[in-house]
Amino acid sequence: METQSAKRLPAFSLPELLVVLVIIGILVLIALPNLMPLISRAKSTEAQQQLVFLHTLQKNNFYTYSKYSSSVEELGFEQQPLVTDGGHANYRIEIIEASEKGFRATATAVVDFDGDGEYNVWEIDQDKNLRETVKD
Repeated sequence: METQSAKRLPAFSLPELLVVLVIIGILVLIALPNLMPLISRAKSTEAQQQLVFLHTLQKNNFYTYSKYSSSVEELGFEQQPLVTDGGHANYRIEIIEASEKGFRATATAVVDFDGDGEYNVWEIDQDKNLRETVKD
């Protein structure tokens, strides 16, 4: 009987794989600071959408009762659980002022997206003027 010799398959060794992983890790660490503004901008979309929705609720309330509401609960707006409380929302939505003539509402980030100590804040009014008041 003829013995079969074990065939070697072409493959990478463990040290070679570790070197590649280290290189990829270094590249990610170099690129991450450049991506932070993009990440902050993407997360701010949540604030903008929530404020536009709140504006719609305020307009409906105004057409019904001829005044803007100072209570998000009265409008039927439900604040999603914040990431600080185990939820998924990054912004706390609040109505700052409301009267028969107008309202102002803000969306304040509960997370410092880029770690610089500044928390992103967006604001909307009765005329749907949506603006970023504090950049993160």
